Amino acid sequence: MVSHDGKPYRFDPGALCLELLPTGGPGAFARFEVLHEPADLAAWAARSRLSEGLELAVSERELVRAREVRDALFLLTADRAHGRPQRPEHLDALNAAAAEAPLVSRLTPDGTRAWAPDATGTQLLSTVARDAIDLFTGPHAHRVRECGAHDCRLLFVDTSRPGRRRWCAMEHCGNREKVRAHRARGRLTES
Repeated sequence: MVSHDGKPYRFDPGALCLELLPTGGPGAFARFEVLHEPADLAAWAARSRLSEGLELAVSERELVRAREVRDALFLLTADRAHGRPQRPEHLDALNAAAAEAPLVSRLTPDGTRAWAPDATGTQLLSTVARDAIDLFTGPHAHRVRECGAHDCRLLFVDTSRPGRRRWCAMEHCGNREKVRAHRARGRLTES
């Protein structure tokens, strides 16, 4: 990712499904939209934690559906992070995507994993939706968080052993918030 001042930093949201969220979102987050054409979704998949070699064909209809599923997933994840009830319309969108056939992996003669040919955007969305269901029903479901910085809304799952991660990335928001707190303490002692 790239910070407001143009510095790159590493953001690991901890799950494939959460990697899709920074590509845009509902409401005010639409200004961050990067999925403008089918090739953009394929490029996102190539950068994701899916292993290399996925050859993906995405249609315009699948791109629209990807943004709809992403927006529903964004709102479900934010609700989960803040302990709010899950909204039925968002659950329906996620479950409908998960009901489709997922990406298919295969074993190669050299013992490595590869993707079956002719993968589609629908299969990609199913795989992402299934990952979200696994996250929300798995052992880290209670560790879905929103970055603790006052001006950051990135969502992640805290997979750290102690379970105390507060920031999207320590080298980005964590450092900024620690500097902000230090300056605030300095102003208090001056008063």
